[in-house]
Amino acid sequence: MTQERVMLLIDADNVSLDIIEQAVQLVHKQHGALHVRRAYCTAESAVKHQAAFKRLSIKPMVNLSAGKNSTDIALAVDAIDLVLAERPDVVVIASSDSDFAPLVQRLREKGCTVRGIGQHGKTGDETQDAYDDYTVLEHRKAAASAAPVARKAPARRAAAAKNAAEGAPAAAKKAPAAKKTAAKKAAAKTAGAPAAKAPRKAAAKTAAKTTAMAPAPAPARAEEDADDRNGAAAESPVPVAPPPAAPPTARSPARSATTADAVLASLPELAAGQTLALNTAVQRLREAGLLSRSASSLKLFSQLGERFELLPPGKPSQVRLRH
Repeated sequence: MTQERVMLLIDADNVSLDIIEQAVQLVHKQHGALHVRRAYCTAESAVKHQAAFKRLSIKPMVNLSAGKNSTDIALAVDAIDLVLAERPDVVVIASSDSDFAPLVQRLREKGCTVRGIGQHGKTGDETQDAYDDYTVLEHRKAAASAAPVARKAPARRAAAAKNAAEGAPAAAKKAPAAKKTAAKKAAAKTAGAPAAKAPRKAAAKTAAKTTAMAPAPAPARAEEDADDRNGAAAESPVPVAPPPAAPPTARSPARSATTADAVLASLPELAAGQTLALNTAVQRLREAGLLSRSASSLKLFSQLGERFELLPPGKPSQVRLRH
């Protein structure tokens, strides 16, 4: 029976040294042999883990490039070269990085069985699904460090209980002293309360006595105030209603006759029974002072309508004496 050729490629920048040691042991146990063992890492990691690499017979593949993912690219390129040159049956990639999914597909196309090994807590489901078989290893140092933490807890509780027991007598000693101090304060307050009330009572009695001794207001003063108010009311002027306006007096017949006689004196033609032009009559009346410049001659002759007549009635241009 021909033995399988197995190749282990380790992403040393992604998994811890403990996982690397477990991966070597697991692959060797499963396949009985491990032909190619390579760890891809930086120069610092190679120097740091050189003793472990020598003990596990792992060849460090130092990557001096400073670019991002340069170590992953170096592993992928080397894996393709090894598959083409060595023709391995199984390729095991120790990494929790999901970036190797295209490499896994390519190696499977070349006829290899591709298995993966990752660290617990760092490997996602999408990374595991890409491989034919995937194993998640737990960091042994993290699992071992949990036990001492659990054992330290009882010691802490014991120390806390001891401190509490030592502090109990001290607290018991302080309690009576605190009670005595509180009792003294309460007694001081009780003694001070009557002393504070005494001045208040004395002040109240003095105020009551002063009020009782104050003289009552004299009746004479009240009468004087009443007289002053009555005098002020008498002196205040009483509003007097204005007298009613006199009705307009009608023009008396005597005055109208006087005016008519004055008009006839200024216009003798009318007294002679003649008709006179209205504009001539107006000019003479203004010269005689019987008609102002702004007064209307029609209004004047209308007021004297019993003695004078305007002709024609619609648009008068002449005036004459009525017979």
